[in-house]
Amino acid sequence: MRTVGTLDRVAIEAVLFDFSGTLFRLEPDEVWDDMVGPDGKPLDQAAILDRMTTPVGHGARFDAAGRTAWERRDLDPAMHRTAYLEVLRQAGVPTQALVERLYDWMLDPLAWTPYPDTGAVLKTLAAQDIPVAVVSNIAFDIRPAFAAGGWDRLVAAHTLSFEVGAVKPDPRIFLTALDRLGVRPESALMVGDSAEADGGAVAAGCGFALVDPLPTADRAEGLLDVLRRYELA
Repeated sequence: MRTVGTLDRVAIEAVLFDFSGTLFRLEPDEVWDDMVGPDGKPLDQAAILDRMTTPVGHGARFDAAGRTAWERRDLDPAMHRTAYLEVLRQAGVPTQALVERLYDWMLDPLAWTPYPDTGAVLKTLAAQDIPVAVVSNIAFDIRPAFAAGGWDRLVAAHTLSFEVGAVKPDPRIFLTALDRLGVRPESALMVGDSAEADGGAVAAGCGFALVDPLPTADRAEGLLDVLRRYELA
């Protein structure tokens, strides 16, 4: 007989997960092989990827139109493109062709690398009949990333900001996910890598667990550790 995980003595009936930096991570692959700066040296991959994936902040200077695009990037795919093309230009990507190539790569859900324990965590929760929702500030469809791993059937709801019209930390995006799962906020746990964005689940009445968005090679069991902490694994 399994031990039921709890949040302040309330049984956990659902788990919500962030996408980027939590279940999957955008990491360098062969698309970077021939990318060099104007000095002929390799681009600073880590710095550029940080700007592409950090959930808050941007490290760029925007004009008024650019600020609007940045603020609405996860609600409108066109705004997302405008904002991130400018972020990449200011990050030192030397040509427009490379800027657009990197941006298109970011939008490919199959370019994202799952954390080593992503599949195990989804399967562990499914075996306990605990439904999962993915709650993400994002402007493109990430469902193919889960399908590629054979995990699409393990996610009951994808609650994506550009589809539902709300962006974390707005409680509405979490409540939308919970409504789709048919679960009360006080019975749900949100897992994410941003205390500011994902931690908004607390205002919606959920529990919250923070994970470190380390490279996938350096975080083998971060998600499983969360499940163990809440007696779900």
